[in-house]
Amino acid sequence: MPADRLRIGLIGAGRIGSLHAVHLATRIPAARLLMVADANEEAARNCAERHALARFSRDYRVVLDSPDIQAVVICSSTDTHARIIEEAARAGKHIFCEKPIALDLPSIDRAIAAVERAGVKLQIGFNRRFDANYRRVRQAVEGEEIGSPHLLHITSRDPSPPPISYIRVSGGLFLDMMIHDFDMARFLIGSEVEEVFTLAGVMVDPAIGEAGDVDTAVVMLRFANGIIATIDNSRRAVYGYDQRVELLGSAGMISTDNNYANSAVISDERGVRRDLPLHFFLERYSESFVAEMAAFVEAVLYDRLVPVCGQDGRVPVVMALAAQRSLEERRPVRLSEIEQGEMG
Repeated sequence: MPADRLRIGLIGAGRIGSLHAVHLATRIPAARLLMVADANEEAARNCAERHALARFSRDYRVVLDSPDIQAVVICSSTDTHARIIEEAARAGKHIFCEKPIALDLPSIDRAIAAVERAGVKLQIGFNRRFDANYRRVRQAVEGEEIGSPHLLHITSRDPSPPPISYIRVSGGLFLDMMIHDFDMARFLIGSEVEEVFTLAGVMVDPAIGEAGDVDTAVVMLRFANGIIATIDNSRRAVYGYDQRVELLGSAGMISTDNNYANSAVISDERGVRRDLPLHFFLERYSESFVAEMAAFVEAVLYDRLVPVCGQDGRVPVVMALAAQRSLEERRPVRLSEIEQGEMG
């Protein structure tokens, strides 16, 4: 048994950082949140006050320089992730970082190399791996309950688009939104993707197209083991947050439905209906966020492998870049092309 709880500093007190702060302070007994930093000093102060923390700062380096902090949780803007990972590694801190590590492979590789040199742990925030529905699908694959997998379909549709200001800096739909589904495809099938083909357009809001992005997309994946997968994404589903998976195998099928606030169904002369799905990712994946952070804390305290490593954070970025190139060039793109192009 470890002698003490894991002492953690939080970098970034926005929406996801604030969520992790709640979980670290109230839901994970093995964790002890000591400090929060955010470029917006008011956000840092408010987060610290909510959780009775004595220390906060607008400079994340104060967290890295604190000898009593063993690990950091990075929830700052995407363009800062790789740099802070490198600095945290040099400071000897274990690292949990929200996805993506960066929007380009050289930056990702420098961050991962820094972690390896320092001998610290790095876990990437692909929380959906910890969702009970998706873990049950993975269990069915591992247990060969549906025979050999043949065809995977992942549906991921948001209730409404993010602000255009966010679209402009997010890296685009493939790096911002579908990246979760790229990771989920690898997790569920347990094989690497070799080839990607994309069809996409602007069907929700012309302003998204004017910002250089798409809002509706279907991507086909071919895995090294021959399995075919399709992913469909939309920035707007008027009926709510749509998160479903279907996997067809040689001996059966497994599928997951949306999560709902209740199981009530109303039946009358007009039809049969129920309430809408849980509204968005904070509600839908609330327990998975707790589970992923608890896994990180345990990995550090008990010196275990993290369940989502730096390479797991890298591959979905390669897939996203391949999807974008496929859209632009109107052809299937092999992931090896992206590797050669980015690293050449």
